[in-house]
Amino acid sequence: MDNNSYEDFISTVSHELRTPLTSIRGFSQTMLNSWDKLDDESKKKFLKIIEEQSNRLINLVENMLSVTKLQTAKNSVILKEISIRPVIDTITSIVKNQYKDRKFNIEINPQTPAILADKDKFQQVMTNLIENAAKYSEENSTIFIQAQPSKCTEFVSIRVTDTGIGIDEADYEKIFNKFSRIDNPLTRKVQGSGLGLYITKNLVEKMDGKISVHSENNTTTFEVLIPSADIERQARIKCKQ
Repeated sequence: MDNNSYEDFISTVSHELRTPLTSIRGFSQTMLNSWDKLDDESKKKFLKIIEEQSNRLINLVENMLSVTKLQTAKNSVILKEISIRPVIDTITSIVKNQYKDRKFNIEINPQTPAILADKDKFQQVMTNLIENAAKYSEENSTIFIQAQPSKCTEFVSIRVTDTGIGIDEADYEKIFNKFSRIDNPLTRKVQGSGLGLYITKNLVEKMDGKISVHSENNTTTFEVLIPSADIERQARIKCKQ
């Protein structure tokens, strides 16, 4: 990271940290100075805001640590054969507990082989994509998670689809940049650091994979291609012209 990039990084991080810290300090001071004057409902409301902003800080710090690891040699990759289904089932159950009004439809093609990936990094990739889909989709909507062999290649295709804000084609590349967020009414309501997809793309590429996005009529699909652990079997898949 050169000096200019480092200064931009510090400046942006400082800005991102300032907002939740200011909220935590403000509502804490209000409760300390006016405890006897506040009713129970107001106390609960202020404590909830403090909790939400604390979680925002934790997520931001974790993302910053992930970005730092990506830029150091210490971020080693340990490739192992991994079964997709257990990882997706676990992550989906965790996200579903946080977004109780979202539905999750998991479709794993029976012909899908195991993948060759770093388990921790693959879990982080899928967590980021499934959480994003839930975060930016409409209430009571369904998130689709699909996995299948990618025709004529050595990859396995994993797709996460949501019906939410949609992404303009002009922003396809931009959303994977550091601190990048799409500006519209819904994203202004949803808190985020703009680091999640940047981290996701870097982790996918460190595992020799690829990631892409396609959005149409507010339906957005992120596709991750991860190397198959069964390359010989993948090579025998016949292409349909």
